[in-house]
Amino acid sequence: MILSKLNKQKSITLKKAKVLGTKVSSVVYFSAITLIIFIALLIIRSKTLPDFYDHPFIFIYSVSLVAFLLSRLFAALFYQKSYSVLVDTEEAKEYEPSITFVIPCKNEEDAIEHTVMSCLEADYPKEKCEVIVINDGSTDSTGEILERIKKDNPERLTIISWKKNRGKREGMAAGFRLAKGDIVIQLDSDSYIRPDTVRELIKPFIHPEVAAVCGHADVANASENYITKMQSAYYNVSFRVMKAAESTFYMVFCCSGCSSAYRKEPVLLVLEDWLNEKFLGTKVTYGDDRSLTTWMLREGYKTIYSDRVQAYTIAPNNIKQFFKQQLRWKKSWIINGLFTLKFLFKNDISTALFYFLPLITFSFLSPIVGLLNVYFYPIFFGFSNAYYLFGVLLMAALFIIYSKSVTKNDKYWPYLFLWQIIGSLFMSYIIFYAVFKIKDRGWGTR
Repeated sequence: MILSKLNKQKSITLKKAKVLGTKVSSVVYFSAITLIIFIALLIIRSKTLPDFYDHPFIFIYSVSLVAFLLSRLFAALFYQKSYSVLVDTEEAKEYEPSITFVIPCKNEEDAIEHTVMSCLEADYPKEKCEVIVINDGSTDSTGEILERIKKDNPERLTIISWKKNRGKREGMAAGFRLAKGDIVIQLDSDSYIRPDTVRELIKPFIHPEVAAVCGHADVANASENYITKMQSAYYNVSFRVMKAAESTFYMVFCCSGCSSAYRKEPVLLVLEDWLNEKFLGTKVTYGDDRSLTTWMLREGYKTIYSDRVQAYTIAPNNIKQFFKQQLRWKKSWIINGLFTLKFLFKNDISTALFYFLPLITFSFLSPIVGLLNVYFYPIFFGFSNAYYLFGVLLMAALFIIYSKSVTKNDKYWPYLFLWQIIGSLFMSYIIFYAVFKIKDRGWGTR
């Protein structure tokens, strides 16, 4: 065991010390590359505007943002060692609690069969594995497909059918209440876990202080078009760098709906509070996975990312769906970000000051600075935005160098450049609209 409930912080500190035993050569090599790119970024950022003294805010912001992003990359360097400490033991390999897959769905006739069958085919003892599907007011053939699957799996598949749509959070809660398993695996209805990696999702729970584990997710339909290819590149960096960095400190802030597992007992204790969360007096109906992760952290538990779990999800393949997804994510980030920052200032001031507060600050400042550098200064003062955009691409290159070092078969990495450019020109400004629409609780993915 890493630690007992009474000695969590002490044991985690000892384990973090072991993380420093990672290969020094890789750290030195990456440090050298980072130093070169960092100097180049400073030069480029200093060229964004002609006079630092006239615009010190832009320069200070640029240097601070680069430093913050580099800190995430360095934290990710230690991820593999920190994760190995958790699971590479004989006890973890033999750990085999009962598990329950919970899948809320609505109108998923094209994807639901694959999702459910992947769960039923999991490399796990059948007597310890059940599947619960919440058919949340579907009006297509989702119900008929589920009933057909149930005929062949009457003991292992449970279907809850609601005539009226109640929302994903209600579906997740119903699954937790009904689950027989000690570990509940929450899946989006258009996502699935590769059956032979399910055990890897369970291993970290050998330690009683771990309450949630997030698997690695790739885009299943990445090859469709430029929109899905961009998302594939983004997903890879988001998991391999950002979630890995957070997991190094056993504090992943969002265990995504693509593939995440929770210890049932602590979730049941906060279920009603989570289910009835409100923001500005209105019940929150999105950001369910991020919010539930936050509740686990608030209760003093650890949350982990496992790159040994392979999941896939279907990404939006047109501009309309993509915009709705991004809008929903931004609204979720605003609401849950504020909730998370509030509890961190009470429980973990160092994480609040040196990670989460900067993360929130840059989330709001970046689109403002982007507007100034991409549009305002070039249009009204004649300054070129080329240096700013080149700096964005150079930062993306650094993330690509790292992600390629840990993902040899990623063929969509060049599209991260396109993602960053489109983000700088258009996408990052969705957050302004998200603030404007924050009281709109509609789900609106499709």
